[in-house]
Amino acid sequence: MKWAKSELLMKIKSYILCCALLCVLTLRAQIKGIPASLLALDQQSYEKAKPWVVWYFMHASYSKEGITADLQAMAANNIAGAYFTPIKAKTNPPLFEPASETLTPEWWEMFRHIVSEAKKYNIKIALFPNDGFATAGGPWITPEKSMQKIVAADTVVSTNGKKKLRVQLPQPERNEGYYEDIQLYAIAQPHIYKNSSTYPPTVSSSYDEDLQRLVKKGNDKHFATSQPGWIQYEFKEPFAANALKIEWKASNYQANRLQILISDDGKSFRQLVQLQSPRMGWLDWDNGVTHTLPYAKAKFFRFVYDPKGSEPGAEDLDVAKWKPSLKLLGITLFEEARINQIESKTAEIWRVSLPTASAAIPDKNIIQQQDIRVLHAPSKSGIIELDLPKGTWKILRIGHTSTGHKNETAGAAKGLECDKLDADIVAFQFEQWYGKAKKAVEPSLSKDVLTVFHIDSWESGSQNWTRSMAGEFQKRRGYSLEKYMPALAGYVVGSAEASEAFLHDYRETIAELLLDKGFTTLKRMCDQYGVEFTAETTAPVMASDGLSHFSLTDRTMGEFWFRSPSHDKPNDVLDAVSGAHIYGKNVVMSEAFTQIRMEWDEHPRLLKPVQDLNYALGVNNLAYHVYVHNPWMDRKPGMTLDGIGTYFQRDQIWWKPGKAWVDYAIRTQQLLQQGKPVKDVAVFIGEEVPRRAILPDRLVGVLPGIIGADRVARTAEKLANEGQPLQKIASVSTSANMYSTIDWIDPLRGYAYDSFNPHALLEYAKVSDGAVQFANHIAYKLLVVPGKHLLNPNPEASSLAVLSKLTSLLEAGATVVFETKPTKLIGHASPSDSSKFQALLSQLFTDMKSEKGMWTKTIGQGKIYLGAYKEADFNALGIAEDLIIDDKKTTAIAWNHRRFAATDSYFLSNQDSVARRVAFSFRANASHVYLYDAVRDELKPIAAERKGERTEVSVDFAPHQALFVLLSEADVRLPNWKVQRTETIKGDWTLHLQGQEDNKINQKMPSFWTESTTDELRYHAGRGTYALNFKPASSTNDQRVALRLDDVEGMAEVLLNGQPVGVIWAKPYEIDVTDYLKKGENRLEINVYHTWGNRFGYEASGKAKEKIMQTTATAKFLKPLQPAGLSGNVELLWYKEVQEVQETQKVQGKK
Repeated sequence: MKWAKSELLMKIKSYILCCALLCVLTLRAQIKGIPASLLALDQQSYEKAKPWVVWYFMHASYSKEGITADLQAMAANNIAGAYFTPIKAKTNPPLFEPASETLTPEWWEMFRHIVSEAKKYNIKIALFPNDGFATAGGPWITPEKSMQKIVAADTVVSTNGKKKLRVQLPQPERNEGYYEDIQLYAIAQPHIYKNSSTYPPTVSSSYDEDLQRLVKKGNDKHFATSQPGWIQYEFKEPFAANALKIEWKASNYQANRLQILISDDGKSFRQLVQLQSPRMGWLDWDNGVTHTLPYAKAKFFRFVYDPKGSEPGAEDLDVAKWKPSLKLLGITLFEEARINQIESKTAEIWRVSLPTASAAIPDKNIIQQQDIRVLHAPSKSGIIELDLPKGTWKILRIGHTSTGHKNETAGAAKGLECDKLDADIVAFQFEQWYGKAKKAVEPSLSKDVLTVFHIDSWESGSQNWTRSMAGEFQKRRGYSLEKYMPALAGYVVGSAEASEAFLHDYRETIAELLLDKGFTTLKRMCDQYGVEFTAETTAPVMASDGLSHFSLTDRTMGEFWFRSPSHDKPNDVLDAVSGAHIYGKNVVMSEAFTQIRMEWDEHPRLLKPVQDLNYALGVNNLAYHVYVHNPWMDRKPGMTLDGIGTYFQRDQIWWKPGKAWVDYAIRTQQLLQQGKPVKDVAVFIGEEVPRRAILPDRLVGVLPGIIGADRVARTAEKLANEGQPLQKIASVSTSANMYSTIDWIDPLRGYAYDSFNPHALLEYAKVSDGAVQFANHIAYKLLVVPGKHLLNPNPEASSLAVLSKLTSLLEAGATVVFETKPTKLIGHASPSDSSKFQALLSQLFTDMKSEKGMWTKTIGQGKIYLGAYKEADFNALGIAEDLIIDDKKTTAIAWNHRRFAATDSYFLSNQDSVARRVAFSFRANASHVYLYDAVRDELKPIAAERKGERTEVSVDFAPHQALFVLLSEADVRLPNWKVQRTETIKGDWTLHLQGQEDNKINQKMPSFWTESTTDELRYHAGRGTYALNFKPASSTNDQRVALRLDDVEGMAEVLLNGQPVGVIWAKPYEIDVTDYLKKGENRLEINVYHTWGNRFGYEASGKAKEKIMQTTATAKFLKPLQPAGLSGNVELLWYKEVQEVQETQKVQGKK
């Protein structure tokens, strides 16, 4: 307060003494509230902590004025960089003229302007591998350079063994006019196998529709129903079936869980099998699903649809997220055996499936090696002359063609996706887009601005062939593809086990090639150009190891969505977090706030809880989704991503005060990038391919005690999905029981975990002081090897390399919990390897002793445990909880622990919408404890008590507030302020709405402008200014004053006596006004910035007298009027320093 000079000096003398250290700050460090003696932050750490934006240019619509305005706005709000990419070609007619189509001279002129202006405003630019955001392709990719997949076709011939047979071979699938043969086989057949396409049955059903088309090959008319019922095939003679295939236009969960009944008379039915769906990611439409059936012979096959028992859907069962319905193009029964869900096993599609059951397949349906003959290649016309012994032969033609996938979000540079497993083609693709962009601008600009190469969302499907595959397989696996290739066409070769082993080796080879030929090449190219390499996860689209590529990136990146359970991918974030931690990457970025349907009501307070939740998971930098370039300077809101994403761009109403939200992100991210994470548990993701980080609900089997009985029961209840309840968010209906991150806050109740993959285990794992470390040197005190779960259906199989490495870690002092013990080698193995494997099993799992419901054994300096861990904590293993929250009674506190220098930093987020006081017990014993609020950039001491090696603190949280607790040896002398009294500001308020200055509203107490009786006021979009003059009561003992608002809907920019004080946007709605308040009359103005939401609905309803909004977004649905403005009392809080601060800020009870 601005009192008389002598009075001021007297009143703040003690304040100056206590705050002296607060002035010892590094130059321009964003976190000004934390003194350097506690945490020394430099300019570099500040720059690294700045968030980015995803910057899209829609439909060839560019303007230089708009580009400059975009970059100015980014710079003003402390944005570090932009992920730039064009999206889609120009429309007809063009949205904006003149259009700048990708790679035209006009486009290159715009691109150079982007780079030069970005340099001016110090904005870094990241480029993608192609036009559009996914994934890597263009018109320069010819079919032979595109992503490849294996295709096959066969025909059956009979020979007399006396003369050659001239055969026209069937043509396998040919995409983009391209096909190449790989191998041709003749396979001896005991007889001609039938299928329901060549021997069609009569089709009947419980539905009022003729479904005979379901047995016709090439049928393109869907059958769809949401009603339980059945479809029946009736054969003239008993039909022997050993497999079936479900065909569709788009993947369907219910079709893969049909119950199959069989009958000899059409009256008495018995169950043959209940189909079980593979785990399926998104964009899963490249092929149907083949199921192995228990061999059976019957005249009637009935396929029963009943949604009862359906799973609720998940990121790895994307097709089950929606309201249950059955959709089919066809069901084909096969007499001949097929490998179960072969489309998963060949890596044609990202799926995870159960192994083929040996018991289901009779010996006569298994192809033995002696039955196979390798033939010479056919002529280009597909004709071959066969010289075969007498008998029935299947002529199997295996080749490869383009997957046909393109960079679908591209504009004019749309084309086929490049082969991701061929180093030369990957380098070629890099040069065609990124290389040309780098060379198109002046070198110094290129160096300073184009600093990042980024692989975004993987939306190009999977691939399972490349021109070097045969040689790479031989080199990596030690045996030839040739004799097992019929298995790639779905046939059982040798045995079910032998075929599955080969197919695992095949998928593992693809995963290795993606890393060694794809990502390694990109890393080499990035190093060559001197740029950073960042990437998002490859799962759940590309069948590979979803973590290993993060070993090559400079930063990892995930994505989290807002109000979009149908599209949210929590595993994406865990992939990025674990990938960063095991491979030693400090920055974990995430696309943030992607939405399937923008609702226009989004503002920072609404977005903050999900932001904080992901900070707690390990994200420490954001890329806001989405900033769309608006080429118009006179149209607002202007261009959008077709209504997708959160509207985060210069014409957002709260953009200017939104800098306060960005600054919160910077301060939080700067702290979350210091030091290293503290994690006690590392969970092995297994050796199934594809594979990715493990969600906590998959740990229920191995750690039921840690997860807790209540959560275990809730998980079982959700998975049961009784009644298939739905939820409706943003007018999108999805399963109500899907996995949600909010349901899994603090999943291990006081412990934190990362996932690790075979690659990190074999390349980096070592033991130090009884803890396992990977590349980042995080000390994991416990390794956990889960048993069977949804992404690891074959836990009994292990490689010799993995089991050997785990054994060596045990011998060096590690502690390892196996839920189940491995019993067999994964993939093909030599007799020598099998012998070594058995020796390791004996060493690890024989002569174990029972201990608290588990089997245990000391191995060297370490200890192994076998079974489900049922204790509520890991104290029996010598691992105390890192954090105990309200004696484990509270589940809505998300947290993150990092350690730097002599400080333990705990990020704590109240995910509840109510205020609460929470008691914490930290596994840290520092001398001093501080509380840091990143919204207000305020550090204060907090009372704490030492109990043994733990420190106990109680913290008051506002709704959705996040705070840091810092436990340190640094003794920072801080004032301790306490509220002495509260004064309600009274007077005559006025409300002026931007653009409606003539409509002055007088109020005795601020109220929302949406409470007005006039539509133009109620549906106002823009700033609203609440103002009054007032005289505060004065006190000679008061040393600090804060302004507090009862309620604000939007962002409140506070001005006192014409001076900007700051922005209030998150609870508690309070801001320090000490330096702005004066004696006598004061002028208070509060500018509230809301959203476009109310106006959007108003104009879309047709009731608005005037349309002020001009946007490319369409009104897909309307929301009720949302409160906007200020409401309730506005108060002054008068604080006084508590002199005994120096005692209260020390930890009491320290020995």
